[in-house]
Amino acid sequence: MTVADPSNSQVNDVCVHPNEGELISCDQAGCIKQWDLSENLCSHELTPASDVPIWSVSLASDGSCLVAGNNKEKSDLPRYQAVTKISAHKKYLTRILCRGGRYLARCSADTTVKIWSISQSYEFRQEKVLQGHQRWVWDCAFSADSPCLVTTSSDHTARLWEMASGETVRQYNGHHKAAVCCALHDDAG
Repeated sequence: MTVADPSNSQVNDVCVHPNEGELISCDQAGCIKQWDLSENLCSHELTPASDVPIWSVSLASDGSCLVAGNNKEKSDLPRYQAVTKISAHKKYLTRILCRGGRYLARCSADTTVKIWSISQSYEFRQEKVLQGHQRWVWDCAFSADSPCLVTTSSDHTARLWEMASGETVRQYNGHHKAAVCCALHDDAG
C-alpha cells in the first residue's frame, strides 16, 4: 500500500500505531500526520511548530502517548497545546522513542542518549544520560519489558545498555560504516 502525501514534504520518520491500521508520520514541513491504512488517507494532522521540521515520532505501545522531536529550543503551538515540552540536547536530535508510556529515550549528535521516566500525568523526569559512543547516536530500541536498550552510532558500533545501571553491557563492533538503525526482538511479552 502506498500512502501519498500531496504536500510533497520529505517524511523524516514513521511509526506503526498499536492498532496496526494506522501510521504516524512526521515531516520536513513540521507536520505530524495520522494515516488510515484502510482508506489510504490522512485522518489527522498536527502542526506543533510551523515550518520547523519534526525529525522523529514515536507512539507508546498502548497508544497512550505520542512523542515528537524537533531541533528548535522553543516553538509556537498554533493548532494544539502540548502536554509538555522538554529541552534535551544542545546538538541535533536524531531519534526519539517512547516505550510503554513509561520511558522516553532521545538520541543525539552530542553522542549521548537521554532517558526520561513518564508519570501518569505526563510529567517527564530525566533519569539517566547514557554515555560511551564516540560519535552521533542515530537510533535506539527498548527490549520488550524495558530492562535493556540497544543503540547505534556513527562510531561504527551498537551497544546494549542495562537500564537500571545505565552501563554498557555489551558493545558490538565490526561495522565498516556508521550504524544508523536497529531493532530488537527478544520474545518477551
